[in-house]
Amino acid sequence: MTDGPTRFLAAYDAVLDAWPVPVERLDLGSAHGTTRVLACGPEDGEPLVLLHGGGATATVWFANVAELSRTRRVYAVDRIGEPGRSVAGGRPVRTAEDLFDWLDGVLDALGLGRTDLCGHSYGGWIALGYALHAPERVRRLVLLDPTGCFAGFRPGYLLRALPMLLRPTARRARSFLAWETGGAELDARWLELYGLGAELPRARVVLGRQPSADRLRASTVPVLVLLAGGSRAHDSRRVEAAARRRLPGVRTAVLDGLTHHGIPSVGAPDLNRRIADFLGRP
Repeated sequence: MTDGPTRFLAAYDAVLDAWPVPVERLDLGSAHGTTRVLACGPEDGEPLVLLHGGGATATVWFANVAELSRTRRVYAVDRIGEPGRSVAGGRPVRTAEDLFDWLDGVLDALGLGRTDLCGHSYGGWIALGYALHAPERVRRLVLLDPTGCFAGFRPGYLLRALPMLLRPTARRARSFLAWETGGAELDARWLELYGLGAELPRARVVLGRQPSADRLRASTVPVLVLLAGGSRAHDSRRVEAAARRRLPGVRTAVLDGLTHHGIPSVGAPDLNRRIADFLGRP
């Protein structure tokens, strides 16, 4: 019988084989191990780095990557220490500072002194923290239904997620996803990958506090916050209001028809248009 990790990697490659654009697989070494990055789009395009949410991998952007990479060089990153094709080694990632050091190394290895950065969910928390940590390296920042940035989770979301967090199985992971997305039809290959990933060992997730209001108000990095109108993770209007209070000049929108876990894996023309318009501003 094929073991879990082998099945997971086969499922990962099956999703990637179905990507709508040609993709280059990069393995970048650092003090924290080897990071897999999926690169696509014109090599001379302005760079855009994508950070996926918790429990996903760099492959999750398959529904949006064709539009995002039309004029930009897109780098979708497998976060180290989580299921994916990145391999942890050397110095472990245990703190937010370690995460930022790891991301510094990824950008260095890609030869990016400065880049646009886009993060979804937990990846949004990392992206925002990194922009506050190294603002000189982030040209523009896009946060997609970010968690831990401006408001907490809904208690009902955490309660529903608890069985999956305490004893993760493929069935529980897919059931949770179906609940949060309202039974939306998701790509079967990616659902297989998501379920298999839930059963793999992973490093402890690095958790941190929301950035302080003072730090956010002092930020000079332009930010776009796009929220899922149907998100069960948090109250999207509350998140939007908090972002507007704390971030000078932030652009926000709540997009109907999208859910928290559906944002990166469901084709969303309005989402992609808003991202492209924001990144294209002078």
